[in-house]
Amino acid sequence: MRKELMELIPEFNLIQDKDLLEKTLKVWEYALRENNWKIEDLLEMPFTLLIDDPPANIINHTRAVTLTCLRIADAMIDVYKEKIHINQDYLIAGALLHDVGKLYEFKKEGEKFIKSKMGKIIRHPVSGAALAYKFGIPEEIVHIIAAHSKEGEIVKRTVEAIIVHHADFVNFEPFK
Repeated sequence: MRKELMELIPEFNLIQDKDLLEKTLKVWEYALRENNWKIEDLLEMPFTLLIDDPPANIINHTRAVTLTCLRIADAMIDVYKEKIHINQDYLIAGALLHDVGKLYEFKKEGEKFIKSKMGKIIRHPVSGAALAYKFGIPEEIVHIIAAHSKEGEIVKRTVEAIIVHHADFVNFEPFK
């Protein structure tokens, strides 16, 4: 499963901290196993249920958000230099994990993806943050996951969380 996951999402390899990389992969692997998803299911799973015919699956969306985050961070660092500090590993891991809770929020019924029982009462930022916490992901990354969507409107987001939040919506808004 790990090999296939890393082939589908090569951005995992951008995490420099090997312990953080290991934990990030374990979160994805656990979410897949616990919800009886196969790697192939990820290629069919829409990144959202809010669009009738979404342009991307959860894998492509996760990759696009991660790459968008990196480009935003590069531009900010290039312009603001030492006036801004962005933890690249936290940013990458946060982007890779921002929607992992959708493996709990969604279920497949026939050929259609719908909200699961859990997904009807707990949104993916909450389930994803709880899962990441369970695997010892640093609190700063748990914050990114929890705050990437509307749930984050009531907290002060870190710079990494701000970037993931906006990158996520840049990869959603044009398609709704």
